[in-house]
Parts: sequence; structure tokens; C-alpha cells
Amino acid sequence: MPDMSASLALTHLVPLAKEVDENKVTPGVLGFIVFAVMALAVWGLMKSMNRHMGKVTFEEDPENEAAGSAPAGGAAPAKG
Repeated sequence: MPDMSASLALTHLVPLAKEVDENKVTPGVLGFIVFAVMALAVWGLMKSMNRHMGKVTFEEDPENEAAGSAPAGGAAPAKG
């Protein structure tokens, strides 16, 4: 059924598209709203990423260093 409603909508919109002057087409208010929503989403994601990156510690745990345990991958440390 979704295909039928889409084709029905297209048949009603085709006559409207022929009336539009191709030299005067602009994104309009809908284009601005979509752009503004995407900009707010990116801003929110960047803020969240910065918050999560602030929680990350880049140092080894003291208990792993003292025990001399193998890395998380399970491989033994290479001795050279």
C-alpha cells in the first residue's frame, strides 16, 4: 500500500511542479528549519562528545602495572 499512496501523491504534485519558475526556486522556510535542526543536533553531539572525552583517562591502572599482567588482548608482552 505505501507504493500506491506515494504514486498518488506524485500524480497530484506533478501539475504543481510545472507551474514553478525554475529561476526563482529557493529553499525557503522549510530549508532553513531543516538546516537549523541539523546544526542544533551537531552542536548537541559535539557537546556530549566533549563531556564523554573528559571522563576518559589515558593512564594505565596502577593494579595492572604492579601485577605485570598481560594486555587485554590476551597476548603476552614481547621481549626483545
